[in-house]
Amino acid sequence: MLDSGQLATLQSVVDEGSFEGAARALHITPSAVSQRIKALEQAAGQVLVRRTKPCQPTEAGRPLVRLAGQLALLEREALDAARGPLAGRQPRTRIAVVVNADSLATWFLRALAQLPTDLAYCFDLHQDDQDHTADLLRDGTVMAAVTAQRVAVQGCRVHRLGAMRYLAMASPELHRAHFAGTDTVSALATAPMVRLDRKDELQHRFAGGLTRRRLDPPTHYVPAVSAFIEAIRLGLGWAMVPERIAREDMATGRLVDISPGRHLDVPLYWQSWRLESTALTILTGAVRAAAAEALR
Repeated sequence: MLDSGQLATLQSVVDEGSFEGAARALHITPSAVSQRIKALEQAAGQVLVRRTKPCQPTEAGRPLVRLAGQLALLEREALDAARGPLAGRQPRTRIAVVVNADSLATWFLRALAQLPTDLAYCFDLHQDDQDHTADLLRDGTVMAAVTAQRVAVQGCRVHRLGAMRYLAMASPELHRAHFAGTDTVSALATAPMVRLDRKDELQHRFAGGLTRRRLDPPTHYVPAVSAFIEAIRLGLGWAMVPERIAREDMATGRLVDISPGRHLDVPLYWQSWRLESTALTILTGAVRAAAAEALR
């Protein structure tokens, strides 16, 4: 049998990123954290945590981190149900979710805002590219994800949310300098591009659909959505912009569609642990409702 206290300590080490951070969160000494992890590793017969900065679960440790989170969630909900409404104020349940940057900037927070205010939840939001968010589900870091992956991660449920539409946008000045009076295919080879980070493949996916090859234009990396959009408005380069933001900026003349009539649709899915959890059920309903209003 696995020790629930040792599992909780493993999860805390991964969440906090260090043995010292886990000790502070659990109100025990770093030595006690180390002893618990060593005992759990001896029981598993495997190294479960890489002692890096931050600490990371090994391949063997990932399912145990996930199990620890699931047990903690179910235990908290069972205790809340047993105590009933007159038990007084209880600690809030932490719900860890990973969301792609554009969803986080445009529609996802509305789902959280629609949740009943009397629910005792705290949200720990992580951000990653939609093609990579499911990785955090696999290693147990999060309980749910907005992801481009339609095949369910082991132990998870999957719901289709809809598609986020993107338009290829540039400032009027950059459009005149690179796209006006020439065909878009030729212009894409030399016009500067803006990417959110090195995982952001939307621009190459759109350009590749037109040119049938991988382009290597001058590229700026701007790793925050608000700054990313501002970089496009200021003429640093062209990029794929969520439709709602793009149409607002076209209406005011701040941005120009470099390829009218063309767009890129990215299907999104909601994956969450397959648990009979009140918290996850309520959150899933809110996310699906918000996505139904915002996505294609």
